[in-house]
Amino acid sequence: MRSIRRSRPPVEVAVGERLLAWAPLAHGGWVAGTRDAFYLPGARVPWEQVQAADWDHDEGRLRLSEVGTWGEERPLHVLAIPDDAAKDADRLLQLVRERVTASVLISRHVPVAGRRGVRVVARRAPSGRSDVQWIYEYDEGVDPDDPFVRAAAESALAAAKADVGMT
Repeated sequence: MRSIRRSRPPVEVAVGERLLAWAPLAHGGWVAGTRDAFYLPGARVPWEQVQAADWDHDEGRLRLSEVGTWGEERPLHVLAIPDDAAKDADRLLQLVRERVTASVLISRHVPVAGRRGVRVVARRAPSGRSDVQWIYEYDEGVDPDDPFVRAAAESALAAAKADVGMT
C-alpha cells in the first residue's frame, strides 16, 4: 500500500521548529503552525500571544486574534483559504486551539459587579521557555480605572500567583 504524504509548503520557520500544520492562502502564500508559533506571511506570532481563532467554512476564512492591550483594538488576521484546502484549515485550527490552550497556566474570573468582573490569565510559551505573562481581561462595562475594580484585580492576581507558586 502506498502512503500519501503531503508536501511541506515553503514557509521559513525559526531554528529548531518544524511545521505541524499548514494551509494555503487563496491569493498566494501560506499560514502554518509549529510547536512554538503561528506563521503568517512575513510574521511569526508565538502561541502565548494568540488570543483566539475560528474557521468559517461558509466564507472560507480563518480568523486569528492576538492578545492585546485593554482599551485598544486587538490585532486581527482574517485569512482567505481556498475551498479545496478546508481540511488543511481544519487541521491548522485544531493545532491553534491545542497550542493556545497549552499556553494558559491559569485563568480565573473574579466577579466585581454582580456577574461582571475581571479575568486574570497567566500565559507562557507552551514549551515553558518564556517568562509568564499576566493579563487582565475586563468584562464589558467594567471600568479598570475604578479603584474598587483595580483592588479586586490586584487581589485576584495575588491569589492566582499563589496558586501556581509564584508569590
